[in-house]
Amino acid sequence: MLASAVIKVVIGQIYSTIGGEIKLHKNTKKDLEHMKMTLESVEAVLGDAETRSVTDKSALLWLKRLKDAMYDISGMLDDFEAHTDLLAATMNKLKMPRKMKKMQKRLQKIADDRNNYHVLQETRSEEKQVPDIRETSGNVEEAEIIGRTDEKLEILARISESTTQGTTILPICGIGGIGKTTLARLVFNDSEFKEYSKVWVYVSQKFELKKIGNTIISQLSQEKPISDDLHSIHTRLRELFTGKRILIILDDMWENNPSHLQELKDMLKQGEGSKVLVVVTTREKSIAQEIGTVDPFELPPLSDQMCWDILKVKSKFETRQDKERLELIGKEIAKKCGGVALAAQSLGHMLKSKTYDIWDSIRSNHIWNLPASKETSSTHEVLASLLLSYNFMSPHLKLCFAYCAIFPKGHSMISDDLIHQWIALGFMEPSSTFSTWQLGESYITKLLEMSFLQHSKLFC
Repeated sequence: MLASAVIKVVIGQIYSTIGGEIKLHKNTKKDLEHMKMTLESVEAVLGDAETRSVTDKSALLWLKRLKDAMYDISGMLDDFEAHTDLLAATMNKLKMPRKMKKMQKRLQKIADDRNNYHVLQETRSEEKQVPDIRETSGNVEEAEIIGRTDEKLEILARISESTTQGTTILPICGIGGIGKTTLARLVFNDSEFKEYSKVWVYVSQKFELKKIGNTIISQLSQEKPISDDLHSIHTRLRELFTGKRILIILDDMWENNPSHLQELKDMLKQGEGSKVLVVVTTREKSIAQEIGTVDPFELPPLSDQMCWDILKVKSKFETRQDKERLELIGKEIAKKCGGVALAAQSLGHMLKSKTYDIWDSIRSNHIWNLPASKETSSTHEVLASLLLSYNFMSPHLKLCFAYCAIFPKGHSMISDDLIHQWIALGFMEPSSTFSTWQLGESYITKLLEMSFLQHSKLFC
């Protein structure tokens, strides 16, 4: 978890302990206040340290030592406040001053070491952003899709060529963030399929054939999963497919085992007199070639102009008074997106309401020039743009987003439940203007707009 986020929580814990109901020894309170002041001094340089840590191993090491100390301080304060037994509480109070002195010495050493690790005082200043608590829906996102019209028409043309009955499987392949799911949604919602029964299945990295089958059954019939017996699933699919026209989207396919993919194809080839059209999205061309019954559609990158168009919409560029001054910088940033829609969307939202200096710093940021590993060479622009957007998040928003990592990829989260968890864990930024719930809603909105989260709603 990010050091700037952890330190916010620990400073809050110290405030709580100092002002809490447990009576503190005078020296303990003094040590806590001293520790809080040290942490606040360290906090002032974290922005520079976290930026440097991407390429500077010494800054990364300093941050690791700082985070380790933060977790130890947090654990120490939890232990201090947890004891309800009188004897245990008394013993803990006696041990606390010694622990505090030791921890303060360790913390001061870390604070002093920042000069050895070339960590500088944060100099960038920026106006505090007013939380945006507007509601966001899938319909808005669909309406703002830029480009991909030609690609949609080509997909529809390929599908329409399949006039025979049976099952046609058309894969869409391309790198992460390029717009495969967006294109699939455009096809899914096209008027050409208004007479079709439609199914959307999010497959993800964990391939479960029976789950895919049961999801199709539940969406076609509103039935609950029937069983874990593959034969029963085949039988029910045959009943549901027979004589019907059906469109199925299998989104985000990672499975590359040929025998598993053949089992999936066999499961989808059910029902006499049916016409089943299946669109599969995947990053891997080899998977597309294995699963498809027709040639895969390789999704090309967006043009630089389309990336600039997306960036303008997401940043509300046309409403800015300084847009003429920013246009050249914006176009250069758009070129760095590498034709990837996700990169343009994330950067566009992050640049909304930002100053000229911030736009310029994004254009010239060293992150664009970091060497790409063999594993990430095809998605370098996406990772760079997301890292830049992440670096410009507030510490509390970073902390809330980092918490989402406890959920598996593709997990559907209920926003109200997630906000409750953030509040319970003390992740929300104190505000005299907005309630913690309003702040939670604004955090959800920001993460959605920056493409760090996405709506799980299937129908637009």
